[in-house]
Amino acid sequence: MTEATELAVIPKESALEVFRASNGLDPYLAKIRAEIDAFVPDVSTRKGRDAIASIAHKVARSKTALDNVGKELVAELKEIPKKIDAERKRMRDTLDAWRDEVRAPLNEWEAAEAARVDKHEQAIEDIEEVGTTDPGQYDAEYIRQCIANVEVVEIGPHWEEFEAEAARTKDKALTSLRAALTTREKHEAEQAELERLRAEAAAREQKEREERIAREAAERAQREAEQRAQAEREAAARREAEAKAAAEQAKRDAELAEQRRIEAEKRAEAERLAAAERERQAAEQARQAEIKRQAEEQARLYREAVAREADKAHKAKINRAALDAFIAGGMPEACAKQAVTLIAQRKIPQITISY
Repeated sequence: MTEATELAVIPKESALEVFRASNGLDPYLAKIRAEIDAFVPDVSTRKGRDAIASIAHKVARSKTALDNVGKELVAELKEIPKKIDAERKRMRDTLDAWRDEVRAPLNEWEAAEAARVDKHEQAIEDIEEVGTTDPGQYDAEYIRQCIANVEVVEIGPHWEEFEAEAARTKDKALTSLRAALTTREKHEAEQAELERLRAEAAAREQKEREERIAREAAERAQREAEQRAQAEREAAARREAEAKAAAEQAKRDAELAEQRRIEAEKRAEAERLAAAERERQAAEQARQAEIKRQAEEQARLYREAVAREADKAHKAKINRAALDAFIAGGMPEACAKQAVTLIAQRKIPQITISY
């Protein structure tokens, strides 16, 4: 039989209670102490000295044995948190899966509900976008088409809880588009009238130019005919004078007097023709002055129309910049448009737009 090397041994099944209890090792320490106290050391003999070494070895072995029990217990206890954490994770994963399983129908409903709401909101946003059509960028026909597109939008129970908002948005868009159509039609009418005036002015100028050319041609033909007739008369007069001079040398004085009379008539006729020419030139100058005045008046009207259009475009550009600033500052576009309109119409005291 092997001799025990430990003075005190803790049973494994009771080790946890011993170490958890305050001073739980005292009974085992007391047992070891009792063994030490009961031993009588004798260093006078070899046997006594061996006995002292043996009891000291047993005390050391008891320390190691008791400590090893505690170490093994701690090692076992350290595994417990790992097992607890693993079981906790398994529990969480299982319950998360069960939670997702239970919530799946609700998730599907919520997704369908979000899609339904988004469809209505997108449709309302599309109507609002059409309602913001700028009359300065599109012609009247395009705006009329926009009005037709909005008018065909049906408002009814299929809009569900968005029916009232859809109706308001449609009415607001139609009001805005009809106002834009009125503005655009007025602009296009003004442009057509301006083009008509320009065409009439061009036609008048062309007609006056053709009449002037025809009149000048007629006057030139008349002058040439008169010059030819005058040349023929002068040639006949010279021939008659030469014949008379040759035939009636004796009547030279009388013929000379007659010739002076004829020359005086010629000078009177020339003076009459010159006076008529001066009168014609004066009338022509008056007519040309009137033509110039009318052309200058048409040019002035055209410049004024261009200036009005430029001023309108300038104000529209500044109003648009103000609108963009309001929107950038967080104001809804509809409110921003109303604010710019009220300020531009000077309906907001102490606030103006500098153009």
